[in-house]
Amino acid sequence: MSATRYRRFLKLCEEWPKDESKRGRDLGTFLRQRVASAFREGENTQISDPEKCDQMYESLARINSNVYKEKFPRAKDTSFTGVTVEECRMILATGNVQQTDEEKKGLWKKLMDRFSSKPEEGPPPEKAEK
Repeated sequence: MSATRYRRFLKLCEEWPKDESKRGRDLGTFLRQRVASAFREGENTQISDPEKCDQMYESLARINSNVYKEKFPRAKDTSFTGVTVEECRMILATGNVQQTDEEKKGLWKKLMDRFSSKPEEGPPPEKAEK
């Protein structure tokens, strides 16, 4: 039975799309890595919890075949913000995320420089006398 499970997961991995714009964050790539890790011995891998394995496969297969997208159609292809699917893809692309991270680092550095700079040189403040 392990061989059948292994082949089913391999077929799912072949069908699962990869999003090259999300290098290092792509769900398809992550799925392939997890399957390789879970089935280290290929068809000979012993599954410790077959029921859980089958549930995981069924869940992933439903997502991959858009069961819920068809069961619950959306009135519009936008999010609640009005952003389209294509705009979301562009925003979440690895290059844009890295650029945003760099901008955040720049802002963080400016803030750190502003608040950690030494006070201007001058006479020390007088201590209050008792």
